Amino acid sequence: MAKTGPQKYPGASTAYWYQSKFGGSAMESNVGVMHTTEGRTLPSYGGGASAPNFTAVPDIPNKRLRWYQHFDFDVSSRALVNRTGGVQTNTANAVQIELVGTCDERHATSWDGKRAGLDYLFWPAAPDWALAELAKFVKWAHDAHGIRLQSTVTWKPYKKGQVGGSYGANGVRLTGTQWNAYHGWLGHQHVPENDHGDPGDLDFARVLAHATGVKNTSPEEDDMPTAREVAEEVVELLATKDGHFPAPRDAADYSPDPENPKHYWALGTHERAQTEGIRAVRRELAAQTAAITALAHLVGTGADTDTIVAAVRQEIRDAVITVDVDITGTPAA
Repeated sequence: MAKTGPQKYPGASTAYWYQSKFGGSAMESNVGVMHTTEGRTLPSYGGGASAPNFTAVPDIPNKRLRWYQHFDFDVSSRALVNRTGGVQTNTANAVQIELVGTCDERHATSWDGKRAGLDYLFWPAAPDWALAELAKFVKWAHDAHGIRLQSTVTWKPYKKGQVGGSYGANGVRLTGTQWNAYHGWLGHQHVPENDHGDPGDLDFARVLAHATGVKNTSPEEDDMPTAREVAEEVVELLATKDGHFPAPRDAADYSPDPENPKHYWALGTHERAQTEGIRAVRRELAAQTAAITALAHLVGTGADTDTIVAAVRQEIRDAVITVDVDITGTPAA
C-alpha cells in the first residue's frame, strides 16, 4: 500500500528510530491511538519491539512536548497486542502515540516522591498547555494525512482492578467490526484484542477543541491569541478615553505603575480630596476583580478575542459604576 503525505512530524527527533530494525507494514493511517507509558522517562520499548510511531515527552518547565519518532507515520508500529485470528491491530491503519506519564489514579498527585504536574504528568488531569501541545500533532495529522478531528468513543477512568474502570472488558472496547470501520481518535482502552486501559479519561474533547482552533500547524508556533495577549488588549481598553482609568491630568495627580505604564495609581495629593483618592483605588480594585472574574467564566468556552474583550469591558464598567455609587451616591460621569 502506498504511503502518502509527509512521513516525519516536523521537529520530532529520530534518535530512537526502530523502523530500520523492525520494518513494519505500509498503510494509510486513518485512526490515531493514544497510549500512556506509565513511566516518567522515554521508554526503551525493549529495543523497539513494543514501540509506537511517536512518543511525546513532557518538558514541563518549558510547557511543551518533545517528540520522538520511531516509525514513519504510515508504517505499522508495535504497541498493540495482535492475537491469532480475529482482526489486525497494529497494521490496521493505526498510527500510535505514547504519552510519557501515567493515567493511574494511584499516581494522580505523587509517585515515588515525585509530584504530578511538576515532575511528571497525570494525563487525565493534564494542564491545558499539554493538551494544546498534543492538539498541534492532532491538527497536523488531520492536515497532512486526513485523520478526522473527531472521537466518538467514551474515555473511561483507568481504575485498574475496580468495577467500571477502563482495564480489560470495559464496555467501551470496540468490536472487530467497529474497529475496522473506525475513523478518528481513540485510546488503547478502545482497541479489540487488548486489555490495557490507558490513557484513562484523557480530556480528548479539549484536545480536539484546541486542534480545531489552531491556525498554524507548525509544532513550534501557534497563531491562537494567548491569555497574555487578551489581557494586554483589555489593559489597552482601560487606558482609553472611553475607559474609567484615563491618563493623568498632570504628574501631581497620578504616578505610573513601573511594571505597566498603562496603569496609574492615585497619589492623594493636597489638591485632590481624600474621597476621590479612595474612589480611584477602589475603582481599580473593582475593575481588576471584575476582569479576572469575567475571564475565569470564559475560560474553555471557545469565545474569540473580541467576545472576551467585550465581556470583560462590560464587567469593568458595571463594577466601577457600582463603586462610584457606593462612595458618592451618584454614578461617575
